[in-house]
Amino acid sequence: MMLSEGNQSSTLTFILLGFSEYPEYQILLFLVFLSIYTVTVVGNLGMIIIIKVNSKLHTIMYFFLSHLSFVDFCYSTIVTPKLLENLVVEDRTISFSGCIMQFCFTCSFAVTETFMLAAMAYDRFVAVCNPLLYTTIMSQKLSALLVGGSYTWGVVCSLTLTYFLLTLSYCKSSIINNFICDHSVIISVSCSDPYITQMLCFIIVVFNEMSSLMIILMSYILIFITVMKIPSASGRWKTFSTCASHLTAITIFHGTVLFLFCVPNAKTSRLIIKVASVFYTVVIPMLNPLIYSLRNKEVKNTFKKF
Repeated sequence: MMLSEGNQSSTLTFILLGFSEYPEYQILLFLVFLSIYTVTVVGNLGMIIIIKVNSKLHTIMYFFLSHLSFVDFCYSTIVTPKLLENLVVEDRTISFSGCIMQFCFTCSFAVTETFMLAAMAYDRFVAVCNPLLYTTIMSQKLSALLVGGSYTWGVVCSLTLTYFLLTLSYCKSSIINNFICDHSVIISVSCSDPYITQMLCFIIVVFNEMSSLMIILMSYILIFITVMKIPSASGRWKTFSTCASHLTAITIFHGTVLFLFCVPNAKTSRLIIKVASVFYTVVIPMLNPLIYSLRNKEVKNTFKKF
């Protein structure tokens, strides 16, 4: 049964299957995801508080990092509680409006993180390649513009894709074989032709990935060239180690995105897509604060004081 656009939002519900095909592992998965979410919340909020209370961390790099922690906290909070709920209750339904809102917010924060990491790569490039002009180039105004631009572009992409999803018609009761309302699963339960919104999503994803990766690659190529000109091996290692945490975060984030983008949307790959989606939406927000805190003496010392 297909609903008209006028009344579909008030009556339409989706069923999130999640990991229901593995009933014997529901409690175990609940405990694992609850532990991950706890670490995510404590790690990201803790990172924000540590940066705020430690005056030595009131620098541009940690300004970006505090916003990255905020984005990761919000991103995980939009996805994980619903995942945890579906692991312990029999009713796995989600309203049409709830599903659309989840997609809207996750898309916004995912795009924001993509360009936040690119802005941080540019910051590292200026710090390594132009250290004497760093405070002049990376002014508070430019930093605020880069962060604000990341949030703004995330909202623009999200609202654009959400608008086109709302123009589609949907069946009255639809099953989503995932734990999250992402773009591909929403259009898979549509009763109308999703070609336009599929192409638009493809264009936005390709543009965001190529533009952000271009900024990151160019920044690190120039960083590598600059580092290799340092005469001593210890000097080269010390300089490059300042970028190691950020490079690790970028590799994990974009590696997972590209993996999800390349996996064919076939029945045989549904479990692979689910696992990759868990890593992308649940695990990565936990890893980022750990990656940055474990390699930073100031952060560790402030944490010990607490």
